[in-house]
Amino acid sequence: MAKPLMPKATAMWLVEETALTFDQIAEFCGLHPLEIQGIADGEVAPGIIGRDPITAGELTRDELERCEKDPAARLSMVEPEIELKTRPPGPRYTPVAKRQNRPDAIAWLIKYHPELTDAQICHLVGTTKPTVVSVRERSHWNIQNLKPQDPVSLGICSQVDLDEAIQTADRRLRRKEDRERRAAARAQREKTKGEQPASDAVTPAAAEPEPTPAKPATATILAPAPAPAPTTAPLSEIERVFGTPAPKPTE
Repeated sequence: MAKPLMPKATAMWLVEETALTFDQIAEFCGLHPLEIQGIADGEVAPGIIGRDPITAGELTRDELERCEKDPAARLSMVEPEIELKTRPPGPRYTPVAKRQNRPDAIAWLIKYHPELTDAQICHLVGTTKPTVVSVRERSHWNIQNLKPQDPVSLGICSQVDLDEAIQTADRRLRRKEDRERRAAARAQREKTKGEQPASDAVTPAAAEPEPTPAKPATATILAPAPAPAPTTAPLSEIERVFGTPAPKPTE
């Protein structure tokens, strides 16, 4: 489905002038619901002037009222009668009457979109890198009189070009963060591997204790049973008195 020509400016107008939900506005403008919430809170796209999609011929009043009554409904964009052509690649031409406003536009981009590179700002505003550097470092000859102004409202660039530049800068920052995160994780793994605790280190002495030699099996030697004590007959009366054995009776 076609999207509005200036998505964030259109979202700003819909947030301020309608009762549509964030999801409905995000679906119509091609943005994320969190971006719509940031626009409503003033944290995203500060300084952007709202753009009426009804006056621009992108939305009808009946379609807007229908979706306001039903939060589950989705806005349908009016088909444009003329085909929109994209700007050909190459350096941007800035009219002579607006060239004096380029430092103000540069100051606005540096203040509200610091993720943009100097090359991107030069492409958006149609200026040179020394001018961007002088405004960034506050060494511009007219720095005291500069007033940051949205280049879209000044007519120096379109909202589409600005959004594309911001999205490109965001993707570049995410890739940079991913590379730094992977490098930090790799360094942490190498550090952990190099600083392994001594208790975890495997040494021949501590890893497996030497087995104690088994004692040889010895045969059990049984002691001889004690000889039974000799049984003696009870002493007679003569032996007890005279200490001599009594004579054996003759057969």
